[in-house]
Amino acid sequence: MNDDRQRIAFITGAASGIGRAVCLSLHGKGCRIVLADREEDSLAVLAGELGAGVFPLHLDITDGNAVATCLERLPPEFRDIDILVNNAGHDIGGRTRFDIGSADDWAAIIETNLIGLMRVTRAILPGMVERGRGDIVNMSSISAIRMVPDQAPYSASKAGVHMLSDIIRGELAETAIRVIEILPGLTRTNIVASRLRGDEEAAQEYFERFGMALDPEDIARCVLFALDQPPHVQIAQMFVVPTNRW
Repeated sequence: MNDDRQRIAFITGAASGIGRAVCLSLHGKGCRIVLADREEDSLAVLAGELGAGVFPLHLDITDGNAVATCLERLPPEFRDIDILVNNAGHDIGGRTRFDIGSADDWAAIIETNLIGLMRVTRAILPGMVERGRGDIVNMSSISAIRMVPDQAPYSASKAGVHMLSDIIRGELAETAIRVIEILPGLTRTNIVASRLRGDEEAAQEYFERFGMALDPEDIARCVLFALDQPPHVQIAQMFVVPTNRW
């Protein structure tokens, strides 16, 4: 992308939604890609679609040991990660008033969206520091900075991603490593259906209520734009919302 090497990307939540769109885009740019996801069937489908230059990695980012050893499970030619895209996340049980919802649901959201992201970054960042290069793309949300009732755990998790991105960016300021935070607005992914525990009809009604939404490919283009900047240019934060939203 910014050089002639075949760059290696590690993408979590790769098998669907924004993660899948980013995988397709980066593969189209000539990157080799580690496809990390906990959904083995969807992962196999995507790997088959992309063909050469990818390695499917079954990974639950809430499993601390699995994340800590994830590089060891990769072929040597996939281990020197140049681009980390922290995309995996969910909101299962969300859009419920905090005192009514399940504490276990709230904990699971934080465990994946924030702690899982921290685990993956901790596993991969030391190699970037050692090699003196790398890009970290954290998929945050406009919910990280906007108050949305009935969305406390999800918003709290994304606010954590927002601050973590800022702090790591500051810590790495004297290196060539860039930390990019993407903050999408409403995007047509399966996060709404999973939030509603598989109710596809209710998910469709949810999107129709807003009249306009982003597509995963819109976010993938933003990721490519940020990564395509010259090495001295860091897109620290990018807010992306549908035209009819503010």
